[in-house]
Amino acid sequence: MDATTTQKVIIDCDPGIDDSLALMLALASPELEILGITTVAGNVPSDLGAKNALKILNHCHRLDIPVYCGASKPLKRTYVSAQDTHGADGLGESKLPEVSHPYHLGASDFINQALYNEPDLTIITLGPLTNIAQAHQKAPAAWKNCGRLVSMGGNFKSFGNCSPVAEYNYWCDPDAAAYCFDNLPLKIEMVGLDVTRKMLFTPNILELIRQTRPKEADFIQKITRFYFDFHWQYEKVIGCVINDPLAVAYTLWPELCQGFAAHTKIATTGLALGQSIVDEKNFWQAPANSFVLTQVNALAAMKLFLSRTCGLDPDMLEQTLPQIADLEVPHA
Repeated sequence: MDATTTQKVIIDCDPGIDDSLALMLALASPELEILGITTVAGNVPSDLGAKNALKILNHCHRLDIPVYCGASKPLKRTYVSAQDTHGADGLGESKLPEVSHPYHLGASDFINQALYNEPDLTIITLGPLTNIAQAHQKAPAAWKNCGRLVSMGGNFKSFGNCSPVAEYNYWCDPDAAAYCFDNLPLKIEMVGLDVTRKMLFTPNILELIRQTRPKEADFIQKITRFYFDFHWQYEKVIGCVINDPLAVAYTLWPELCQGFAAHTKIATTGLALGQSIVDEKNFWQAPANSFVLTQVNALAAMKLFLSRTCGLDPDMLEQTLPQIADLEVPHA
């Protein structure tokens, strides 16, 4: 991507620890003009997500960006949060102070209005696709202006993270995910677990931040400590997978990842609930509705994340990061 190019974006999210890190990356990236942040029931209830988004905006001195609270439950199934993974507050029990700044309601309406006003708008989704499905159901004509939809969700050959076969965002609201893959008039760019599992934020990386940016290290440690503990308890991994920042990094620099176009369906019932079934071999002879990422330059993506979010020197990272980073979850 040309450094002079600016993408107008909406970030739809459910903050959430890794959502918060992704927001920090987006806010530190001048190539993105963030029109607004919308929240959805996912990692945490949508109203708590809106409050958490405000906390991150306040930390980054960007309360000028509006926050819109959206869907409070999935389209059909019972809502199951991921607060066991992210903490009751969604930010790793960090107890960050509340921000006395208002958020708005009506996320899906905001998304549609932005689409009407902004040809070639990019939407980055970091949570379940409920707001996106509802927005399209209300005003499908608006979606001719959506230039890209980058979705952190799904998995192709990697194992799931909330069932043997399903990734949480699509599992949380499989009907919304299925609706979007079946109905949106563009290929969904699926940033799934096959690539995000290679974004492992380790104690070594946290210590690298601490050596030059101790205040930022303290903030990140507050919101990731709970996540570190969860990953050790359930996967015996030292560190935590930061899925969502890769969706932002890929939006900025698509050359970070490789993949292929295919028709993808989302299972909405049964044992495979939420599974993203990718027709790699074109058995269905159906038009491609997705671009599925399968490979990532994890070192380059982590370098981008650390240089932007934490202000670390890129030249220093070029030398140091390969020595200390073990960026892939074992057996992913």
